[in-house]
Amino acid sequence: METKRVLLIAGGALAAILLQTASAQFHAQAQTASALSGQVTSAEEGPMEGVVVSAKKDGSTISISVVSNAAGRFAFPVARLEPGHYALKARAAGYELDGASAADVARGQEAKAEIKLKKVKNLSAHLTNAEWLISMPGTDEQKRFLLNCTGCHTLERIMKSTHDADGFMEVIQRMSLYYPGSTPLKPQRLVGTATRDVERGGSGRKTAEWLASVNLSEEPTWAFPLKTQPRLTGKSTRVIITEYDLPNPVIQPHDVMLDRAGNVWYSDFGQMFLGKMDPKTGKVTQYPIPVVKPGWPEGTLDLEFDKDDNPWVGVMYQSAIAKFDKKTEKFQMWAIPKEWDTDGGQLGHLAIYGTPLDNKVWIKNSDGNNIYRLDLISNKMENLGSFKDPQTGQRIGTYGLHSDAQNNVYLLDFSAGNIVKIDAKTKNATVYQTPTPDSRPRRGRVDNEGRLWFGEYQGNAIGMFDPKTEHMTEWKVPTPWSAPYDAVLDRNGDAWTGSMLTDLVARLDIKSGQYTEYMLPRPTNIRRVYVDDSKNPGTLWIGSNHGASIVKVEPLD
Repeated sequence: METKRVLLIAGGALAAILLQTASAQFHAQAQTASALSGQVTSAEEGPMEGVVVSAKKDGSTISISVVSNAAGRFAFPVARLEPGHYALKARAAGYELDGASAADVARGQEAKAEIKLKKVKNLSAHLTNAEWLISMPGTDEQKRFLLNCTGCHTLERIMKSTHDADGFMEVIQRMSLYYPGSTPLKPQRLVGTATRDVERGGSGRKTAEWLASVNLSEEPTWAFPLKTQPRLTGKSTRVIITEYDLPNPVIQPHDVMLDRAGNVWYSDFGQMFLGKMDPKTGKVTQYPIPVVKPGWPEGTLDLEFDKDDNPWVGVMYQSAIAKFDKKTEKFQMWAIPKEWDTDGGQLGHLAIYGTPLDNKVWIKNSDGNNIYRLDLISNKMENLGSFKDPQTGQRIGTYGLHSDAQNNVYLLDFSAGNIVKIDAKTKNATVYQTPTPDSRPRRGRVDNEGRLWFGEYQGNAIGMFDPKTEHMTEWKVPTPWSAPYDAVLDRNGDAWTGSMLTDLVARLDIKSGQYTEYMLPRPTNIRRVYVDDSKNPGTLWIGSNHGASIVKVEPLD
């Protein structure tokens, strides 16, 4: 009996020790659930919701951001910040950090940081393109012209200029001579007779006179108040954003996509490289693309993956498309026949989703808006010519083409408001109009049900065309002047888009029709949007064309 009592006592003591140990571990985990936390406040507002707080470790190329909640509190999960010294930044419209902020993160401990903000002295330097548009006087028709002016630079450059109407006429003419992938850091002139229609059918003189009335050509400051968009609240604060800096500031990650192994690939809009990034380390590998037209502008646009998980790119003014074999790490190039080529030849878009059916790749040449088909067996191209709007007689100004499983192709008419379906067998075209006239649809994607999703750049909406019913649906984005560039549906029932003007990405629940928007940590010129929907909610991947970075947006619910 005595032996049993001793064993019971020993067993009880052991159980108590194990319980205490487990309890201690639980409390330690609870105490370190966040690697870094704190509160954002200002003298004007007190605790501030919707502030994007960013942490970047010394020497790292990766920055992590979270957003403050209704109490102004923010927290970085332990798994996202490794031990080290971090510089802290914050983004809130009209505010800036009141002094430098930093934190030291140690393993097993929760670091604390109080973020103090103050009103900015120079609000104009902090406005987004969309905020310039809501601030300046003028009609929507006048302002729509400026949707053409955010690809190479921001509207701040225009609004702070001192050009009069004659000066703007010279600028508009000069801009028509530059490659669309130009930036202030790396301008590229077109060659020979090539020009771009920067007026988009408008009146250059009237536009120049209006611009001279809203910039600084007559007064040292603007005669109108500068306005900012309200900060996001509620569900929009439930997000983690990761930014990966690319190796040099002239890289423009136009299209960003993931391959089946989870590697991140991007097309470079201003250089002859195809890029690959390891999302775990941020390491970037650049693969040089052969130059086939020396002296012509360089850069790539559309990025697609074929059935073998090899990337293809449209090589723009090189008048070619390219396929990269990941095993051999070599490019195969297809250039258009010399007799079809011109100074302005531009192969920016291609479609390969339906290619396995008949071994044909759809290609668009922006010069003349001709549609080609490349036969991969004979390596010959067929020119289907350009297609016209039956109502106006105008050429379909394709910006984005996508094939379905039958290898029919859709053209998105960026010059008006049309969706054109070309039958792969008959080559006949059927034209469908978007509900919003002149919505300027672009880019997009065909989903697993054969429906076409696209951005309505001038319609401020996500659009969807169902070929079974021949019905088109639109969902207007809540923030004015979002000008959606692209749209994609994930398998969880969310459609996603991004903006070159608002620094926001938007997630649409197509069942409820409700949007959730997420503010990005810094100015981000977004083109293509890609969603990794292996989890619910999905993870959005985008490139910042003016920020030389790749951005991952992970909603928490």
